[in-house]
Amino acid sequence: MLQISQLHKSYPIGDSSLHVLKGIDLSVEEGEMVAIMGSSGSGKSTLLNIIGMLDEADSGDYILDGLKIKDLTEKKAAVYRNKFLGFIFQSFNLINYKNALENVALPLYYQGMKRKERQELAMYHLEKVGLANWAHHLPKELSGGQKQRVAIARALAANPKLLLADEPTGALDTVTSHEIMAFIQQLNDEGKTILMVTHEEDIANMCKRIVRLRDGVIIEDTKVEQVRAEQHV
Repeated sequence: MLQISQLHKSYPIGDSSLHVLKGIDLSVEEGEMVAIMGSSGSGKSTLLNIIGMLDEADSGDYILDGLKIKDLTEKKAAVYRNKFLGFIFQSFNLINYKNALENVALPLYYQGMKRKERQELAMYHLEKVGLANWAHHLPKELSGGQKQRVAIARALAANPKLLLADEPTGALDTVTSHEIMAFIQQLNDEGKTILMVTHEEDIANMCKRIVRLRDGVIIEDTKVEQVRAEQHV
C-alpha cells in the first residue's frame, strides 16, 4: 500500500538548513492501523505532510498503491490526494459557512460528481457517523466531537485508500477522544488503512503498530496488542 525508502527532507533556515528527515524507511500494508509518535521536532508532521502530498521530499522514494509519487505539479498532487487520501485534522478544518452536509460533500464536488449524487453520498456518510440529524447545522452549532465526526465523514466521502489522521483527538476531552477512536477502529475493522500521528500513548495503543521517531529517524517500529477504545467509552 505504502512504501517509503531513504526519505530525506531539509528546510533552509537563514544561511544554513535543518535536516528534519534523515533517511526514513517505512512500509504500511493494506488494512494496517499505524501510530506515528515522537516529540516535537522529531519529524512526524513533516513525514505526514510528505505522505499527504502537501510537501515533497528532497530525496528518496515514495510509492503509494503502486504509484511513484515524485515531481508532482500542484494540480496533479490535488488529483492524487483526492483519489487516494482522506485527511482528519486536530482542528477539524471544516468550512465555517458551510453546513455539515456541504462540508462532507466537498471532496465529491472536486471529483466532479453531480450535486444530487454527492448530497446522497454525503448524507450516507453522515448517517454512518451518527450525525444525519445534524446535516444542516453549521460547524459553530456542533460540539468538538461532532465536528470531528463530520471531518471523518468528509475524509471517507471519496472512499480513500489511506486515511491520514493528524492528532485526531488532540482537541477533544478523554471521553470524546475514546468515542472518536472507537469509530476509527471500526473503520479499520472494515478494512480501511489508517496512519495516525499522535503524542498520546493511550491513543497510540489503540492502533496495531507504533512507529517512533526521534531527530528524523525511526528508533522503534513495533506491533502492539490493540486496546479497544469502546472498553473506555
